[in-house]
Amino acid sequence: MQKISSNYFTKRVGEFDFEQFYTQQKRVIFHSLMWLSFAFLLFLSYRLAYQLTYFNSFILTLRMCVVNMIVFYIFFYLLLPKVLKLSFGFAVFYLIVSFPVLIIIWLLSTYLFSITYHHLGFEILEGELKGAITASANQTFWEAISLNRIISQAIIFISLLSPFFFVKILFEISKLYSRTIKIQNQKNLLEIQNINIEKDFLKSQLNPHFLFNTLNNLYSLSLKKDNAVPEVILNLSDTMSYTLYESNSEKLELWKEIEFVKNYFELEKMRYSADRKIHYEFPTERDCMGLKIAPLLSFTFIENAFKYGLKSKESGFLNLNIKIENGNFIFVIENDFEEIKNENSHGGIGIENVKKRLQLIYPNNFKLEIFSSQNIFKVKLTINLIK
Repeated sequence: MQKISSNYFTKRVGEFDFEQFYTQQKRVIFHSLMWLSFAFLLFLSYRLAYQLTYFNSFILTLRMCVVNMIVFYIFFYLLLPKVLKLSFGFAVFYLIVSFPVLIIIWLLSTYLFSITYHHLGFEILEGELKGAITASANQTFWEAISLNRIISQAIIFISLLSPFFFVKILFEISKLYSRTIKIQNQKNLLEIQNINIEKDFLKSQLNPHFLFNTLNNLYSLSLKKDNAVPEVILNLSDTMSYTLYESNSEKLELWKEIEFVKNYFELEKMRYSADRKIHYEFPTERDCMGLKIAPLLSFTFIENAFKYGLKSKESGFLNLNIKIENGNFIFVIENDFEEIKNENSHGGIGIENVKKRLQLIYPNNFKLEIFSSQNIFKVKLTINLIK
């Protein structure tokens, strides 16, 4: 259940277009709402906690909001874009140095507000903050940004700005995550399209080569007036229909895939004499009921088995076993082969394409094992079809 929820969340985040949603107009609205919310809470704090007049609460709220906005926008829109272009070491150094600089900017902005308010005759006449404006305005420039002031105001600076920094960073992470998911989805889609192109190319290769061999076999059977001719024609028709039409789906009924494999196997088997060691086992239609699978996943392995196996009349063999267990599609095929130094022998490129399709369509839900020893080549593919 947790995995399904995670996939659902990832899909939704990937589908959400931050760039289209977060327009310039909406950015202004969201930022305005953020600062208005902060101003409202700050105003209530001055009014209720310090018992200030409405006017004094307003001017102190205005000062604190403007000062925090100056620092916030300097950091996120001037400093941070430059930091992100630096190497990790320089970025860390840049951030460490920028912290006291931002505090100094914060203190100077507050100091300039105090001088302005004092010049306009504003003052707090009672309560805990009585005379605070005059006291702040009477400082010298160096007193306002002294080391003691920087250290003493650092905690206040952090506590006031940390919520805005947290919200902004969380938003940027979400936007970056959405963009990453979208790029990954686009990459996966492109890979799937490429794999489908390769699958279509595989089908186009299958048709003429396969038709040539099968028609030759049909011709031989017709000369002998063999009663198997109608059945062979029907098998050929079903096989061609599957490759041309059915296999265009991303996933289809498992039984249709099994029927295709059976027909193809029987048609390829015709090329060999009855005494050749060719054996196969298939599941029943009932075993396959309710299950679907991506088409032509096993075709490469079967084609390779006939292409590279059965080379020797004495020791040549080809065994195919397909079974369904607890919703798992288990495909096992083995054949003899002659040792060839070429690394791409036994269908290397085709097998790599199958691996790509499996990773894209059944991530973490398949197991492909390939064994090659003592002139025996064996492939075992297991796919969980119910996850």
